[in-house]
Amino acid sequence: MQLADLETPQLILDRDRLDRNVERLRARLAPFGVTLRPHVKTNKSADVTRRLGGTDTPITVSTLKEAEYFLDHGWHDILYAVGIAPTKLPHVERLIRRGARLTIILDNEETAAAVAAFASARGLDLPVLIEIDTDGHRSGVQPEDEVLLRIGAHLRGAPGQGAWLAGVLTHAGESYNCRSRDAIVACAEQERAGAVRAAERLRADGHAAPVVSVGSTPTAHFAKSLDGVTEVRAGVYVFFDLVMHGIGVCAVEDIALSVLCTVIGHQREKGWLITDAGWMALSRDRGTAKQPVDQGYGLVCDEAGRIIADLVMTDANQEHGILRNRNDAAKTPMLPVGTLLRIVPNHACATAAQFGAYTVVAGGTDVQANWPRFSGWQ
Repeated sequence: MQLADLETPQLILDRDRLDRNVERLRARLAPFGVTLRPHVKTNKSADVTRRLGGTDTPITVSTLKEAEYFLDHGWHDILYAVGIAPTKLPHVERLIRRGARLTIILDNEETAAAVAAFASARGLDLPVLIEIDTDGHRSGVQPEDEVLLRIGAHLRGAPGQGAWLAGVLTHAGESYNCRSRDAIVACAEQERAGAVRAAERLRADGHAAPVVSVGSTPTAHFAKSLDGVTEVRAGVYVFFDLVMHGIGVCAVEDIALSVLCTVIGHQREKGWLITDAGWMALSRDRGTAKQPVDQGYGLVCDEAGRIIADLVMTDANQEHGILRNRNDAAKTPMLPVGTLLRIVPNHACATAAQFGAYTVVAGGTDVQANWPRFSGWQ
């Protein structure tokens, strides 16, 4: 089967690019002696995750549905890297009873107390990481905040005996806003130093805290030191996207994900090509809008995945994409109705979430496989 045989839109995954991206980060981290714990929220597919390593590979998830799915497919060492809501603890218990080695995270005393009480009452072995805020981007406790030790005080269990403090976790989300390699390097060091400092304070307070977990795709690729770190998490590195390209982490040619669409019409006086892939296919993510180069809703490639210079999806309705030359609408190529094109997305996670499967190619237009993926929370 060829791409030309498919109805559009379709989510296209270039397996060769995927494999190169996976090997790039594996080779990059090897000298540091840390564990790579891939974040599978990006791909949500057992077929993709198998290419990251066997089922003995530790993974990171962002929903308990992901944990359930990957447990069903043979993965057991699972980190749920979103602050736990107490109402989810019965689901956590079910996963542990089924054999998951599940670790949860939290960043406040109220949740720590609830987790400790639940684990004690249910006789659960429940490792917990305290989320550390190293860059003001989102959740977490400041490394020097006294609340860190108060949270730890609720987690005095030992492995196999209730909720116990396994260590700390941080995510350098501000790295996505960096504008130079030096800025990413500095962000990576801030991430490392903050997490290590928090772990040191907890150890001084009597906790073993063996785990120091850091990670984002930018910092994983540019950290100069990982001293004191035990594991690195990254997710979008398997696909990359235009946001990662915009901050210098990858080339456009490294991006493994695209959306296949068809030219269905023209607005010649406006210099527009109309396609059958709008924001329902690409998502509404405009992550490059604040970057030096705004890529609209995505860059346009031909059917084989080759970039068409200066052709961008500048606007999107629910099921219609509008393409034009980014500099001069008069220079938009009026490609014939029926022409197949591929749109490289701003945010791989958001775009992939619009589809139920990957149509897999290997550098060309021959369809190699169809890999299912899932979405949602329940």
